[in-house]
Amino acid sequence: MKDLDFSKEYWEKNYAEPQEMDGIGNAQEHARYAKAFFDVEFVDISSIVDLGFGLGYLLKAFIEEFKPYKTEAIEPSRHAFSQTSKEDLQYSLTSKVSLKNIGILEWVRLSKPNSKRFDLGVCTSVFQYLSDEQIKEVLPVLSQRLKYLYFSVPTDLELKRQREDLSFHDTYAIQRSKEKYYELLSAHFTFIGCRILESKFHFSEQDSNFTDFLFRF
Repeated sequence: MKDLDFSKEYWEKNYAEPQEMDGIGNAQEHARYAKAFFDVEFVDISSIVDLGFGLGYLLKAFIEEFKPYKTEAIEPSRHAFSQTSKEDLQYSLTSKVSLKNIGILEWVRLSKPNSKRFDLGVCTSVFQYLSDEQIKEVLPVLSQRLKYLYFSVPTDLELKRQREDLSFHDTYAIQRSKEKYYELLSAHFTFIGCRILESKFHFSEQDSNFTDFLFRF
């Protein structure tokens, strides 16, 4: 199965009022939270990859907050990709920004043992569009190429609430319980905070910067 290529009609139907959506209307708050989280433990984030930047709101907020030396961002939808330009994201002459019109599956399959690694990956509202088999293919590569991951995905209960309370029904989204996502993620990442995961490929309790063990699971 390939990455879904979300059409213009998909965005117009599901994102007609983007400012009301999590990660768009409150993109700056997400970025400030993540920056403060890493600042508390003096963890430097100099490179970022966004693994499905959509309309670009969250990507731009993270770049403005972290000011990374290197940024890479991918998005499978041709329509959404066309809404964001490299010039809008490059905050200085020395910062490097790369945008690619591909999905997370293609990004993973193009990865090599010597591929660039990133301090922080951003992956929000992507995994609900992947099958279990695709997630199992993606996660080992993410764990190797990312030190930390800013992650979110709607569970089955959240998707149900979206339909009942917001009349928002994403027909592409696959429903999974939080237990299922924990099962898939925990082989490769440690939960160290709300939305923030730490790669088990790069860190363990012996060498992690995040040593408040009560919040490691």
